[in-house]
Formats: sequence, C-alpha cells, structure tokens
Amino acid sequence: MCGIAALQIRNPALRADLGAYMHGMLCEIVERGPDSAGLALYGSERMTPAGTATVTVIGDVDADDLLSGLRTALPSASPTVAAYAESVLVNAQTDAATLEAAVRAEVPGAHIIGRGRHVAVLKGVGHPVELADTYGLTGIGGTQALSHTRMATESAVTAVGAHPFTVAEDLCLVHNGSFSNHASIRRTLRAQGVEFDSENDSEVAARYIASRMAEGDDLPTALAHLQDVFDGFYTLVVTTADSMAVVRDPIACKPAIIAETDDWVAMASEYRALAGLPGVQDARIFEPTPGVVYTWRLDAPVLEGAVR
Repeated sequence: MCGIAALQIRNPALRADLGAYMHGMLCEIVERGPDSAGLALYGSERMTPAGTATVTVIGDVDADDLLSGLRTALPSASPTVAAYAESVLVNAQTDAATLEAAVRAEVPGAHIIGRGRHVAVLKGVGHPVELADTYGLTGIGGTQALSHTRMATESAVTAVGAHPFTVAEDLCLVHNGSFSNHASIRRTLRAQGVEFDSENDSEVAARYIASRMAEGDDLPTALAHLQDVFDGFYTLVVTTADSMAVVRDPIACKPAIIAETDDWVAMASEYRALAGLPGVQDARIFEPTPGVVYTWRLDAPVLEGAVR
C-alpha cells in the first residue's frame, strides 16, 4: 500500500501556494506509506530557476566538493548546489544533458534521481511529513507537484527506491501497486541498452514509458501501450513539464480519486487529501474509470478527455 497525491495549478494566482497545498495533501496519505517519500516540483523559481537545468543526485556526495568540481567543469554555467538531507539539488545555466554528464563525472558512484529544466526531485527515507519540512515544502511555489509515500513490497527501503522515478528530462512517475512481469520487461529493456538504478518494479514502468516517448509516442499513447505490456495492479500518475496523466489497471485494484476545477486539478489515493484544496466544494469529483488514460495540460482549461 502506498499513497499518491498530485496537483496541477492552472490559475497563476494560486501557484505561489503550490507547496502549502501539497503539504496538506501529503499529510493525509502518510499512513499509506510511512517508509519513505518523494516529491517532484515543477515550475518553482526557487528550485528550478528560469534559464537553468536541474539535476538531483543521491549517494556519497559532498556538496562543497561537488560545487567546486562543477565550477571547474562548467565555468560559465554558474552552478549551484544545495543539500536537502539525502537529496542534493544542482542547478546550472546549461542544458540538462550537459549538467547530468558533469555531475556523473564528479560523483560517478552516485545516483541521478532527477533531471530536467522544469522539475526538482527530492526523495528520502523517513517520515514523509518530516522530509517535507526538511525540504521547506510549504514555502515553494510552482505549477505542478507530485508526491508519493511508500510502503515497500518489491524492493528495499532506500532513497533511490523511493518514488517518483524521473528517468528522462522532466518526466516523473509514481505508482501504487505491483507489477508481476517487471523482471521480464526489465530484461528486454536492458537488452536494448536501458540502464536501471534500482530493483523497484515501478522504475521499470518509468523506463518503459520513457523509451516509448523517445520513439515518438505522446504520453497518453505510451500509457496505453504500457497497459498492453504490463501485468499487475496499479494506479499510475505521470507528469511532464506541462501535463499530468492518471491511469488505473483494468480491474481498479488500487484507489484513486480526482477533483477538477477551472483553477486546478488534483488526484489522490484518498478523498481526505483533497479536502483542503481551495474551492473543492465546487469541484467535479470522480473516480477514474479503470483502464482509461486521463490527461490534463497546464494550458488546457478543462479535462482533455480520456483515451484507451
């Protein structure tokens, strides 16, 4: 059992309070996953300043040494490094691939858990609310946020194994459930040259979606293909720089509820995580139909429609 909470804010007037809203949602899903937690935060001027790329790294990392090395490797990129418990956030005025390569060169044994121009990923082991307070979540603004509280069943309790999984630029996935055929899919992807950071079954889904999108699928199409390939039970939320998607397995083994207004759209494992959002009393509230992919974009005023 794990907990998911996701929020996309369409109304710019509400975006300064993204972190405060997400903190309230996270507090209501702690019991579903007390082992570890993670957050993906989009469009935050504090975490992902305009004109920079952002990489998050976990491992044996000394933030001061990393900053010194990056200043030498990227002298014109004005890198910055900030430690948030186990997660070390790196920003620089360059593209994400160049920054990731520079970070890997400086700390080759560490794990890159986040990359992109619009998203900051923070993950750790411990009580989810304590982690959120360590990250200063309530003071963070932005456009979208995705959170997950984990009760481990398929792999060890580690920060690397926590969700979300961000395996391509600005692409994040969280999962409540379990895939039964992840090992065979992992082998197929490895044969194609895909590398993995953990033994977590959810990472396999993230890598699969990233590989489909690299081949030209849009997000809804990639999720439709996932349903044809993966066996098991799941609720998935996947985000990109400007979109959010939700899908449940065809027999809806795992809970999900969606609330939508003109100002925002939110998804959570339980309704109580939505109850504190502004204007929720007037929201359209529904359970997503099993086996149907729901997508929303920041620039779209209403639900785009479901596909399968």
